[in-house]
Amino acid sequence: MPGTEDTTPRGATIYSVAAAAGVSIATVSRVVAGSTVVSETTRTKVLAAMDSLDYLPSGAARSLAVRQHDTHGLVLPELNGPYYAELLVGFETRAAQLQQSVMVVIANSKADRAAAVRKLATRVDGIAMLGSDSVHLARSPKPVVIIAGETQPGAEAVAAENVESATKLTEHLLNHGRTNLLFLGAIDRAADVRERYQGFVAAHMARDLVPAQPVAVEFREHAGAGIADRILSGDLTADALFCGNDEIALAVMTRLIDGGVDVPADIAVVGWDDVMTSRYVRPGLTTVRQPVQQLGAVAADRLHELVHGANFRLERQILPSELVIRSSCGCPPPHSQPATPAKVGQHQNRPRGIR
Repeated sequence: MPGTEDTTPRGATIYSVAAAAGVSIATVSRVVAGSTVVSETTRTKVLAAMDSLDYLPSGAARSLAVRQHDTHGLVLPELNGPYYAELLVGFETRAAQLQQSVMVVIANSKADRAAAVRKLATRVDGIAMLGSDSVHLARSPKPVVIIAGETQPGAEAVAAENVESATKLTEHLLNHGRTNLLFLGAIDRAADVRERYQGFVAAHMARDLVPAQPVAVEFREHAGAGIADRILSGDLTADALFCGNDEIALAVMTRLIDGGVDVPADIAVVGWDDVMTSRYVRPGLTTVRQPVQQLGAVAADRLHELVHGANFRLERQILPSELVIRSSCGCPPPHSQPATPAKVGQHQNRPRGIR
């Protein structure tokens, strides 16, 4: 069909896609156009062939050659919670400074996430994606920057530091005399959560202690409340909770306190991200501050450079994180809020421990 015969930068054509899928070029064209007259079985075969050949429709190929979009793509799993909002603000603000528009795809809201990202690739000059576990969605010859993930072939990565900060945070809890620490987070779903658990493990091993296995939990408020309920019922026991993010930590802490648990005397609770609420709850939440807006800005900046011909960097760009000591870990409440970063191990209290 007219306008569909151009080749992509890697040489695939509508003819080679049709041959690989065992269909006509008209069928490939209908799939590209999103026609509903194609059966799901045929559509799946065509999309698989497009993926294997890294095929893009001709309009995308032409725009790639002339860079006419002036648009960055950003793929996020969702927009719930302060982390995603801060990341988007940082990315969009820097892109605007570079005179680039931003097109966002919320992947978890799409029935076919890979197709949504493939469609995005036809409309932008490059794509930034949150997490290396989703980079397979961006089967595209265009530049890709991974945010908060690991470097993958053909893609760069930028992330906040996790392992060292998690080690320090765990050491801080151990310095308070805590002996039964639990790590809350699904380490199989995100590289940054896995790295936080690595730091948790490293701090234990440095003292010849055996770390507990992580408790898999979604980064959701209801999931944090569910963990608290398990502790209140006796299903889980701990004298310190290392939460993979602040949302879990705040939900756990609130439910425990409502259930009659003294935080931090009975159970210490720490989080990650340093969301604004962490400064104003009582007790103030000890956490790790990561530069989320800066992370988005650096990703936008680096993506712009790659679009304009910069070479890929083989190593991740790591931005520093910062331990923030408040009182949910067992330290005395500060005299003023918001808290300022303090040295690890500055205070030590002996916990009563929950039995």
